[in-house]
Amino acid sequence: MEDIEDLLVASGGGGAIPGFRVPVAAAVGVNHKLTKKNKISGSISNATSRNSSKIPGTQTIYMKTFGCSHNQSDSEYMAGQLSAFGYNLCENEDEADLWLLNTCTVKSPSQSAMQTLIAKCKSAKKPLVVAGCVPQGSRDLKDLDGVSIVGVQQIDRVVEVVEETLKGHEVRLLTRKTLPALDLPKVRKNKFVEILPINVGCLGACTYCKTKHARGHLGSYTVDSLMGRVRTVVADGVREIWLSSEDTGAYGRDIGVSLPILLNSFVSELPPDGSTMLRIGMTNPPYILEHLKEIAEVLRHPCVYSFLHVPVQSGSDSILRAMNREYTVSEFRTVVDTLIELVPGMQIATDVICGFPGETDEDFEQTINLIKEYKFPQVHISQFYPRPGTPAARMKKVPSNVVKKRSRELTAIFESFTPYVGMEGKIERIWITDVATDGTHLVGHTKGYIQVLVVGPGSMLGSSAIVKITSVGRWSVFGDVIEILTGQAHSRENLGNRDSKCSNENETTCCSKDSETTCACEWTSRFGQKEEGTVSVSKNERKPGSENLFGWLLRKRKKNFQKETENEVVLEFEEKQRINEWAFVDYALLGVMLTSLLTAVAICLYLGFSDLSYK
Repeated sequence: MEDIEDLLVASGGGGAIPGFRVPVAAAVGVNHKLTKKNKISGSISNATSRNSSKIPGTQTIYMKTFGCSHNQSDSEYMAGQLSAFGYNLCENEDEADLWLLNTCTVKSPSQSAMQTLIAKCKSAKKPLVVAGCVPQGSRDLKDLDGVSIVGVQQIDRVVEVVEETLKGHEVRLLTRKTLPALDLPKVRKNKFVEILPINVGCLGACTYCKTKHARGHLGSYTVDSLMGRVRTVVADGVREIWLSSEDTGAYGRDIGVSLPILLNSFVSELPPDGSTMLRIGMTNPPYILEHLKEIAEVLRHPCVYSFLHVPVQSGSDSILRAMNREYTVSEFRTVVDTLIELVPGMQIATDVICGFPGETDEDFEQTINLIKEYKFPQVHISQFYPRPGTPAARMKKVPSNVVKKRSRELTAIFESFTPYVGMEGKIERIWITDVATDGTHLVGHTKGYIQVLVVGPGSMLGSSAIVKITSVGRWSVFGDVIEILTGQAHSRENLGNRDSKCSNENETTCCSKDSETTCACEWTSRFGQKEEGTVSVSKNERKPGSENLFGWLLRKRKKNFQKETENEVVLEFEEKQRINEWAFVDYALLGVMLTSLLTAVAICLYLGFSDLSYK
């Protein structure tokens, strides 16, 4: 099929205003699905008449998302538009009238999972729309035959594509020269987390990457448009803003600005009570080297998580050259060392590809040594997958058994690290935004984005709290809530004469270094001072009937609560403790029984000897 945009140009049709329906002829070009007979005569398939009785906007849609946070944001935007037009979204594929799959092309397994779902959908004879990087980067993929397609920059027209697909038409929407608007309707997977794409595409040309084929060259949103989105989501009650892109560090190089300029603009808009936090997304080393000190300054800001995802991919310079990564291991070290030195509590995550073509045992050993040296708390380990159409796919491959062996070895080394040991007893501020998979704990994060599991009701979601770390596991830590930060500090209207923005250190406001005024977003460094807008549940305020009844009940509950967690290490440790405790009781009972038995035997023997003596 021809690209839909080519059909529009040929017909002279104009584009649709995002979020509004327009007549089909002006909005999308379509190919009607034809039988062999109809193909000859050129008539329209009966599929249209079969579905014409259904009113657009009344059907149910099943959505499935693969891949990165950028894909997740795209899905949320598509879900928002579909919901705005009346479509129902469901999680049960069997109940849906149409399936919408948002795909990822980074790794072979995710694409294989997509292909399985496509086959299942076709088998169930369900209308299907495929979005994301796979159709954008592999337009001629056989699995996409007869399937409607939405390109990565066409998400603002998903309603049109869905409507035409439900009518029995096959629609392909791929080509575009402008970015989708940021103010489209959106249904967030987590209402407290906004995933904000700041740019699409990248400036790199990694030999293994298929995403560049889909997302293309760098395209950045303007600072003003992004600032407008931040103001909107903060007003909506969002508590975390995740900046997302294929390379955050490259932001703005196509429009004459830089990442530090954007970040400083963002923090100037964040609430001064620290109720909304900013998380900077993945950035490759080449584009932050020249801005390291400025980025470190932003990461120190009380309203910004001290966390950064910086992929290294290999500890060998020769492999990095083969990957065309445009930096050396030494430069990666410079990034990590500088941030750790300048940002207290800095946490860095990284990525490693095992078994890249040409990787020798010596190359892999260098990667192992790098990971051992830094003991990163998060390492995303992947086996090399040759992606069709990439230069690396034509390189001589490392045997698959060797690739798997290296992946297992590096994983074992990484899992042997204990990054959170020593945190027991520490006081931390956390931001609570989710429920753990065990359905019991709430998930919060420290300023260093360390996951903290706490016990509490769902009403605590979206709040910030002061916690004491009680125990640590391999992947997260556990904490007891000391104080819930709420009330006046969460409302700008109640801030009195405070400046309405978290400022940088050059301004004298509640959040600046030179200010004598205490700001709620400085709890990390000023813990111990009573902050305006906080509710205390300290030892002297645990009586029921006071304003801290919730805190008192929470503390009483957790004393008798048997902790559950996904962390196998913690489960095993606690299970052993419980076993040992019951074993002691058993041994004590057994001792009493043996003592009683021996006493009885002794009495019998004594009586027996007494009888013999008497005789």
